[in-house]
Amino acid sequence: MDLPALLQLVESAQFLITQIEKHPDYQALDYHPDLTIGDAQTALSYLKCELEDNQQPSVVFESTD
Repeated sequence: MDLPALLQLVESAQFLITQIEKHPDYQALDYHPDLTIGDAQTALSYLKCELEDNQQPSVVFESTD
């Protein structure tokens, strides 16, 4: 079984968290957790940046001397 790329999963999670935050049932809750939707969004943003940085090819300059 092939798994989706981690970056794709993170992007999907970001979308889902945004949808949860906008959902009227969520907004109607009197819910005050220690960690918030914003905390989850921030954590996923940091993870996405880390993944994108690690996917960028390294540039190696060789001397032609």
